[in-house]
Amino acid sequence: MKKFVGGVLLWSAVCVPAVWAQKTAVQSIEEYRAMLQDGNPADLFEAKGEDLWKQKRGPKALTLEQCDLGKGPGVVKGAFTELPRYFADTKRVQDLESRLLSCMETLQGFNAADIAKTAFDKGEQKTLTALATWISAESKGTKFNLSQAYPEERSFYEVGKRLFFQRGGPHDFSCASCHGQDEKRIRLQDLPNLTKNPGDGVGFAAWPAYRVSNGQMWGMQQRLNDCYRQQRFPYPGFGSDATVALAVYLGVNSQGSVSVAPAIKR
Repeated sequence: MKKFVGGVLLWSAVCVPAVWAQKTAVQSIEEYRAMLQDGNPADLFEAKGEDLWKQKRGPKALTLEQCDLGKGPGVVKGAFTELPRYFADTKRVQDLESRLLSCMETLQGFNAADIAKTAFDKGEQKTLTALATWISAESKGTKFNLSQAYPEERSFYEVGKRLFFQRGGPHDFSCASCHGQDEKRIRLQDLPNLTKNPGDGVGFAAWPAYRVSNGQMWGMQQRLNDCYRQQRFPYPGFGSDATVALAVYLGVNSQGSVSVAPAIKR
């Protein structure tokens, strides 16, 4: 509704269309994320990862095409959404990145300990991230279905649960401080409740992901390491039992969620 007062055109507030109303912060962030999905730089890492899988590399000059990710040598599709899991050959519960590290050592002759000590986004760590990106993309759209058949897998779930709720550091933080309740956020960032199934493509089901804020591709190992950094804890070792146990806890809690990895994050 409009009217003239003293020759000046005024609009009544009740007449402002709803579509002109200010968007909420959550709506704006969702629109921002949707725009980012068009042309996700993770596509470049996918292509590199597929190429690296088929390249003859390392002291043995062999490919990774006989790497067993849990579904048989060389089988990639569907493997990502069943990891971490127990592997009889290493007698360990392993996530994707630690399993790839084992394959790089046994098949190609790389020194796994040296790679594990390498900084993220450097040297063969970049190789691991690219490989993980491609392998996760091969299971995009499938549902997480982590095994709890082995006692080692069940033990890792319980350890991961304890680590998730363990408080410590100078700020007395735990993973649950940010991700243990519904409807929490930090600044404008929604924080999913990871003590239960957060839904399709949320939390565990969204990594590896490309981080727009720093222009880097992050796997789950780096994501968990950064959570420890924010808690002011020392970084755990790459592929450590602690990080794998946390991944088991998060992955089992995400049972049935659809993977959108590799995703894109702010």
